[in-house]
Amino acid sequence: MTDDLTPVGVAAALGERPVRAYPALLSTEVTAMAWARAGAATGSVVVADYQASPRGRGGLPWTVQAGRGLGFSLILRPTLSPEREGWPYLTSSLAVADVLGDQVGLEWPDTVSGVAEHDTQAQVGTHVELGPDRTEWVCITVLIAVTQTPRVELLDRLVTAVELRLSDDENEVLSAYRSRCQTLGRQVRARMIPMGPGGPEVVGEAVDVLGDGSLVVLTARGNRVAVPPQNLGLLEAPQVPPELPPDVARRLRNWA
Repeated sequence: MTDDLTPVGVAAALGERPVRAYPALLSTEVTAMAWARAGAATGSVVVADYQASPRGRGGLPWTVQAGRGLGFSLILRPTLSPEREGWPYLTSSLAVADVLGDQVGLEWPDTVSGVAEHDTQAQVGTHVELGPDRTEWVCITVLIAVTQTPRVELLDRLVTAVELRLSDDENEVLSAYRSRCQTLGRQVRARMIPMGPGGPEVVGEAVDVLGDGSLVVLTARGNRVAVPPQNLGLLEAPQVPPELPPDVARRLRNWA
C-alpha cells in the first residue's frame, strides 16, 4: 500500500468515521456490502489501494491502478422510498463531478467524463438494499481513474460530497444534474437487463432525468419512456442501418 492510503493515514483523514483500509481487496463493494449487512453505521468507508475484480453497474469490469487511482465504497442509510431506488445514481455521480470541478460533465447514469475530450474521469456504482417498505442501506462505490497524491484528501472530500448530495433537495439536485449531463439531447439506445439478441431496448432522444433517477427517452413515435438506471444494461448510440448499394436502393425506389 502506498503511504497515503495506510489504515493510519485514512483514519486520520476521515476523523471519527468508521473506516476499513486495505492494501488489496477483491472489491471494496463486496467488502462494504458484507459490512452493511452486519450493521455498519451510515458513513462507513471501505478503501483499498488495489482491487483485483472491481465491478460497476450490471457487473461491468473496472480497473483500479494501484498507487494512481482511488477506489472506495461508502455505506449510507438514507430515508429513501423503494420507488426511488435509482436516485443515488444521480446524487453520487453529481457529487463526484462537484469535487472534480468544471472540466468534467456527467454521462447518465454513472460516468463522469471530461467536457472537452469525453474521456472517463470517474465511475460510480450503486447497490440499494430494499426492505418491504423502505431502503435498508445503500452502498455507493466510486472509482477515480487517476489522482494526485495524497489521495486521502480527495477521499475525504468525496465521501463528504456524496453524503451531502444525497440529503440535498430533489429539485436542486435535478437542476444541477441536468446542467452538467452530456447525455441529454443525444440519440441513445438503452439496452435493458436481461441483455441479448431481441432483448428489451428503448431508442430515441434523451430529453430529461427524473426524481427516481430515470432517463426520459423520447422515441420516434413521440412516446416518453422512463429508463431506470438499475434496469439498464448498456447505453449506447443507436445502430445505423447498413447502407444499401446504389443499384439496390434505386430499384427499391422505383418499385415503391
